[in-house]
Amino acid sequence: MSKRVGIVVKGYPRLSETFIAQELLGLQEHGIKFDIWSLRHPTDKTLHPVNEAITAPVRYLPEYVRQEPGRVLRALAKAASRRGFWRAARVWLHDLIRARDANRVRRFAQAAVLATEASAETDFLYAHFLHTPSSVARYAAIMRGISWGFSAHAKDIWTTAEWEKREKIADAAFGVTCTRYGAEHLAALGPEGRVALVYHGLDLSRLPPPPPKRDRAGPFTILSVGRLVEKKGYDLVLDALAQLPATIEWRFIHIGGGGLASNLEKQAKKLGIAGKIDWRGAQARDAVFAAMAESDLFVLPSRITESGDRDGLPNVLMEAASQKLPVISTAISAIPEFVEDGVSGRLVAQEDVKALCAAIKEMVENPEKRAIFANRLHERLVTDFGAEAGIVAVAERIEATLA
Repeated sequence: MSKRVGIVVKGYPRLSETFIAQELLGLQEHGIKFDIWSLRHPTDKTLHPVNEAITAPVRYLPEYVRQEPGRVLRALAKAASRRGFWRAARVWLHDLIRARDANRVRRFAQAAVLATEASAETDFLYAHFLHTPSSVARYAAIMRGISWGFSAHAKDIWTTAEWEKREKIADAAFGVTCTRYGAEHLAALGPEGRVALVYHGLDLSRLPPPPPKRDRAGPFTILSVGRLVEKKGYDLVLDALAQLPATIEWRFIHIGGGGLASNLEKQAKKLGIAGKIDWRGAQARDAVFAAMAESDLFVLPSRITESGDRDGLPNVLMEAASQKLPVISTAISAIPEFVEDGVSGRLVAQEDVKALCAAIKEMVENPEKRAIFANRLHERLVTDFGAEAGIVAVAERIEATLA
């Protein structure tokens, strides 16, 4: 019997999660057979080429029990005949008592569907994100009597309760995470050696080469790519741009969707800079790299929100580096693991609009410094953040567990 892996993700495909698609394609090319199980249906209207290259079957679990009650009831009835179902039910009930919410009920229902609908060859479950996808994978694995593992990233690490992280880490065959910042935190919560640092990196062979020159006529072009959510700090970008000297001719391009779009557009109008901003919405990867080629600077002032939500190491910073686009970001989370302030880019304190404005002004006025920073960050990317090593590390862990 050929063993398979069930890979559990929150939503698939997602334009904002190229790092997951890149890993899936790498595992596919490594010869690992898997099915993709998504907790949510896709909302993006376009695909990245990397998604189109992934041939694994994609199955969608019931987003809400009320949408597919018959499917859920059949799964629960079938799963109840398994010895592992009642152990999973006890684990779930213990979790529910400590975190009473409807989502927890939904996760158990999704787990039952996954446990009963996954093929007989499925011998391991691997979840991307430590919060809800790992809950589903964990309950389903217990029901089937198989092992599971996880890849943790950013929000899922910092907004999940400590008791839940401890229990998931103890229960998983292995865990990986993409920043030293996150790895040290998680490693302290579980058995020694259970959680490893595995950078996502970039597969540079699939990306366009950096443009030969950035000497262009017209306004200085500042680019950012990311979801319009609080942790990305786009309100800070607008405030900083509004404070630039009137002598600087600039334009700002943003790519990405998100719930704060309307608020940010209103803020730009209030600041009197709306005419200099191009809100392009969610775009496929080719459009992102085309925008990088026409830009002079990349800015992403990430912040830690009151809820604890934060970026880890945003993949888009590595993508900007691949195009030798100079970077300004913030000195939080794992960003300093990649960008060294004053050496390969500029990092400012979170929430510091004055420092952000000064850094942008410095970059505008110093093309030689921009080039030095861009070249150094590109060298750092090529030397230490290639994708192959990370994919091999995950593949070896999965293969060892299957064996």
